[in-house]
Amino acid sequence: MKLLYQTHSPYARKALVAAHEMGLADRLQVVHHETSPLARNDDVFALNPLGKVPVLIGDDGEVIFDSCVICEYLDALHDGAKLIPSDPERRYRALRHQAIATGTADAGIAVRWETERRPEAVRWAPLRNGQLQKIIAACDFLEAHLDHRKAIDIGDIALATALSWIEFRGVYAFQQARPRLSSWYTQFCARPSMLATTLHGNTVDTDAGSR
Repeated sequence: MKLLYQTHSPYARKALVAAHEMGLADRLQVVHHETSPLARNDDVFALNPLGKVPVLIGDDGEVIFDSCVICEYLDALHDGAKLIPSDPERRYRALRHQAIATGTADAGIAVRWETERRPEAVRWAPLRNGQLQKIIAACDFLEAHLDHRKAIDIGDIALATALSWIEFRGVYAFQQARPRLSSWYTQFCARPSMLATTLHGNTVDTDAGSR
């Protein structure tokens, strides 16, 4: 299988961390692709009409995109403990956390646009602040609801990779004044799957430069 990837994408990292946790990473050929709304990547668009990574090309040639769909596809390929539980209570808790993670990453990307990526003259502080409030509220929710005792699931992976991007880009210091979330995050980041997939690189918006 081939995974079209980006070394600084929280969504791509989520898919690769999940593959490591499932024991499937050695079956993936990981190929880095730069994608940006400002710089079209024709190779990615040829596979995903949204022009985004991650994209998974299966051994049978099937093309799958969106990290949630890729993770569910991969979870059906191994015989170990499933990252998307079948038990309804555990399943919907995991999927709820995955949804929080996706929304947090989305909000973080919006904050970064209004902080540094959009030309300064057209940045909109109220939009930045509104998106930042979503991140703050999500982190407060996690501080109150994270469970350190259970086996990891897709929600944990999604949260850890989203928060790692928030930290990587300096969007918000989420560990301050949140001891439970900070402890959980520190422990999760020590997992081999996270150590093998560290974020790095800059967003390439044009052929002339990156940020």
